[in-house]
Amino acid sequence: MYNIKTLNKISPIGLEKLDSAKYAVSDDCADPAGILVRSADMLEAQLPESLLAIARAGAGTNNIPIDRCSEAGIVVFNTPGANANAVKELTVCALLMASRKVAAGSKWLDGQAAQGVEVSQVVEKGKSQFVGPELWGKTLGVIGLGAIGVQVANAAVGLGMNVIGYDPFLSVHWALSLSRAVHFTESLDELYAKADYITLHLPQNKDTKGMINTAAIAKMKDGTRLINMARGGLISEGDVVDALKAGKLQAYVTDFPTSTLIAAPGVTALPHLGASTPESEDNCAVMAARELRDYLENGNIVNSVNFPNCDMVWSGAARLCLIHRNTPGILASLTAALSAEGMNVENMTNKSKGDYAYTLVDVDAVPNQATVEHLQTMDQVIRVRLLTR
Repeated sequence: MYNIKTLNKISPIGLEKLDSAKYAVSDDCADPAGILVRSADMLEAQLPESLLAIARAGAGTNNIPIDRCSEAGIVVFNTPGANANAVKELTVCALLMASRKVAAGSKWLDGQAAQGVEVSQVVEKGKSQFVGPELWGKTLGVIGLGAIGVQVANAAVGLGMNVIGYDPFLSVHWALSLSRAVHFTESLDELYAKADYITLHLPQNKDTKGMINTAAIAKMKDGTRLINMARGGLISEGDVVDALKAGKLQAYVTDFPTSTLIAAPGVTALPHLGASTPESEDNCAVMAARELRDYLENGNIVNSVNFPNCDMVWSGAARLCLIHRNTPGILASLTAALSAEGMNVENMTNKSKGDYAYTLVDVDAVPNQATVEHLQTMDQVIRVRLLTR
């Protein structure tokens, strides 16, 4: 029986993927083997020795202490693409809000009604202050062409926009999904210079934090409209506010509000609605639960942010799962230790990711506890798990 702790409300449809005969799921269990989380802040949380994996029901993992998890041999999963359609639809909404001043117009009507004015009598006179351009024929720059960015780019093509896409890490999978009408560029400067609208769809990390700053904005067209449904930290808040006040940026629509942004001209802020659809929450929960289950039961890793993807069909009586540092000699030491115990390796796979690596070994007999403990003491080995069928 595996204890699974939930740190947020997780869709019941996702939790149904964890068989109650094998999993005890609650928000207060002791010694959890796995954690299911959405937005709860885990950065300062204690990580119990029992914890083997954390599954984030969403794409971003800024709320999880990735480095500490890696050092402890805790696999962190996310759910890329599960909320893509929800964020894509909100981004299309944001593009329209950046153009047509829909939110400002609605707020103005509310104000008129609050003053006792018959709004039907002031609409024609007041509407001129909310005039905005159409999207048709304008150029959209999409920064980040993953699951969400590709859907946004394709949707914008359908709206009659000219689309420029930028992603230095574009995968073959997403490249094949991208509309042929999208112009791909390897130069951010080209995108900045040509785009009337820019939308961000990339993770926040040390390379992207604050990337939309004064220097970047200076390369943009005057009056550019900026959309950020990805991460608040991708922009330098003060620089964006200054650009809005100066008219360099015409509008900024964001899903990551702050008091400073809300007070700035040209800002439309939403209360982090990107993945807030029942469909998205169900999709993320289902994917997270399946990732967690496959790792705990089979040792397979799919969609981890800190360890390599590595999966293998069962072919032996037992399976050893080793998380270790990506250094030479470990595989030789592993096979030598198993050979010394008279065990035959039925199948083995090894994958690496940065400083870390993961090895799955299927053997023809169940190793004794002494063998497992010996493997755990090997140099550079972080964690060893023994699974049996």
